[in-house]
Amino acid sequence: MTFQPSYFKADFFKVLSNPLRIQILDTLRVGEKSVNDIAQWIEVEASSVSQQLAILRRYNLVKARRQGNYIFYCIRDPGIFKVLDAALEVFNNHLLEVRDA
Repeated sequence: MTFQPSYFKADFFKVLSNPLRIQILDTLRVGEKSVNDIAQWIEVEASSVSQQLAILRRYNLVKARRQGNYIFYCIRDPGIFKVLDAALEVFNNHLLEVRDA
């Protein structure tokens, strides 16, 4: 099987297509957090956060560490924030264009 960057990018953006996953990633900007901490921060059920974290983990966007009964998550590659920030910049530019039209 040949590694195809375009397929990787397509899968990568599919993972990022979920707003809750993006909120979770943004929450982890400040550092490692438990499922409950993330759930409180973004005001959703811990079970929903766990489901989305499992997907992010499967795609190697986050990594987990167990401490006692808790699992803590952090970003695997901080480069993800460049992508999220670039998307926000495009969004803001789009809003300016719409407003000025």
